[in-house]
Amino acid sequence: MITTQKNGTLEYLTAQGIAVPHGFTTRYGGVSTGAQASLNLAYCQADTMENVEKNIHILANALGFDPKKLVMTRQTHSDIVRVVTEADAVGLCHRDYPECDALVTCTPGVSLLVFTADCTPLLFYDPVTGAVGAAHAGWRGTAKAIGPKTVEAMVKSFGCKPENIRAAIGPNIAQCHFETDADVPVAMRETFGEAVDAYIEKKGEKYHLDLKGINALALGRAGVSHIETSDACTYCQSQRFWSHRVTKGARGSQGAVICCKEEAL
Repeated sequence: MITTQKNGTLEYLTAQGIAVPHGFTTRYGGVSTGAQASLNLAYCQADTMENVEKNIHILANALGFDPKKLVMTRQTHSDIVRVVTEADAVGLCHRDYPECDALVTCTPGVSLLVFTADCTPLLFYDPVTGAVGAAHAGWRGTAKAIGPKTVEAMVKSFGCKPENIRAAIGPNIAQCHFETDADVPVAMRETFGEAVDAYIEKKGEKYHLDLKGINALALGRAGVSHIETSDACTYCQSQRFWSHRVTKGARGSQGAVICCKEEAL
């Protein structure tokens, strides 16, 4: 079950099955202004790095993680998963990080942050090893199975068992508004086969895809049975979340963050 948490003006979502500090952020609770108002977490030309740093510190204070041990993604819609430690935390600007769309760690105190504004955020937690992961799954990343590849990295690097991993799928552009041409369903079928058709609806010459459902299908095939899914649509709730399609790119970025705690719970 994914629920809304509030801390002053800050609002974020959490998953019941993830027992470490984490959250899917909304637009609310930060200091940025204009199209980036207010909790913008990614540096862009229309916002200042000073605002981004303040917003990250607001989130860190609420969730209880150390910004100096925060590792970020520089996202390119890839299937690259980085295994990181405290040494990989090089600052609060995502542009300073190597290319990747997913992160995993088992280093106590290290937090992971990925960014979205219609794409699908995924968070992972293994209560046995304490390992955590975070992934940005756009439609390309989804078709490249970045969710299962994040699980695979946790298994290979930290000895996690997929059946122990808790996964949460955060707010994204839902099937009601994710309209595409035929190339997107083709890419999904090439990876997942005919089973993916249950998450694709054709309307005229266009297709509507349920990316949350496809990611849940992919994670289930990877052996993850504990999956919580948000019902929030970034397009329908564009006042609450940034939607790249609604704003035509004039936007900020929300984030999905998770912290590796020292003790396994």
